[in-house]
Amino acid sequence: MKPREPHFAFFSSHFRGCHPSFMTASRDLITNLLNSTQCLGRATTIGTSDNPIGFFRFVHSRRPAIPGPSLIRTEAWQVMDIAKGRILIVGGGSGMGLALARRCLGAGAEVIIAGRSEAKLKQAREDLGQASSLETVAVDIAREEQVADLFRRTGPLDHIVSTAADIEGAYELLPAIDLKAAQRVMDSKVYGPLLLAKYGAPMLPAWGSITFTSGIAAYRPSARGSVVAAVNAALEGLVRALAVELAPIRVNAVSPGWVDTPIWAHVAGDEKEERLSAMAKRLPVGRVGRPDDIADAIGFMMGNGFTTGTILHVEGGHRLI
Repeated sequence: MKPREPHFAFFSSHFRGCHPSFMTASRDLITNLLNSTQCLGRATTIGTSDNPIGFFRFVHSRRPAIPGPSLIRTEAWQVMDIAKGRILIVGGGSGMGLALARRCLGAGAEVIIAGRSEAKLKQAREDLGQASSLETVAVDIAREEQVADLFRRTGPLDHIVSTAADIEGAYELLPAIDLKAAQRVMDSKVYGPLLLAKYGAPMLPAWGSITFTSGIAAYRPSARGSVVAAVNAALEGLVRALAVELAPIRVNAVSPGWVDTPIWAHVAGDEKEERLSAMAKRLPVGRVGRPDDIADAIGFMMGNGFTTGTILHVEGGHRLI
């Protein structure tokens, strides 16, 4: 490996007048430290770009502090520690979950997609090319016995993700709200995640993670959205509590903005395209979200070992308008 030369331009201004032997000894010491650090593993500069920190460029290894799956890089994704990992994606039959499953499979992970609809699971398997490293499991995460059985079937995992959301019938003005529809939202986005954490955490290693999806409604609620706003806010509170209780397992949530997924059929019906187009014109980024945008964010949450109890907002600047 070619020796790495540290940046010493600052010596001329900060150490002018020092004895030459001091300058030489300092330069040799720091050079040796940097080069010895490179021998620890795959070394890169801190952060995603080669930016100076202070006067030096510090080198560090991307090797996890706790032994775990190795970090990998693919053309389609950022660096993630999912190589040869085993990932459960609840709600992976469509939309954001399906996009995440595709990326995880492409990165070399084993993926288990779980959901209530056998038809969606079958279609997802076809969409993902009948990958040999893909499993599908039918489960209702609001049923405790089914969740317990799910984890008996999966065995050890590295990451758990849930993008499940049953909001059919929940977007109504207050006088028309059906409590059964509201209960289904709670089941899919609060009680379901609680059960996934209860039975899934024992299947995870110390470096594992659990990631849920909340949503912009908790921050920018609209008329007809009181149930979804309340449920998303409740889920985020659950995330923070679980991050404390389950540590060192990391627990986070991604909060999407308006994303073009099939769920919009329940939100806007025939007005879907019109409403998404109108929102795209308002957002600072000039468009609504895509499933891959959220998959990227979930990938960060899985791969970053220093993030827990955090809500990652991926909403195109929606909270600014």
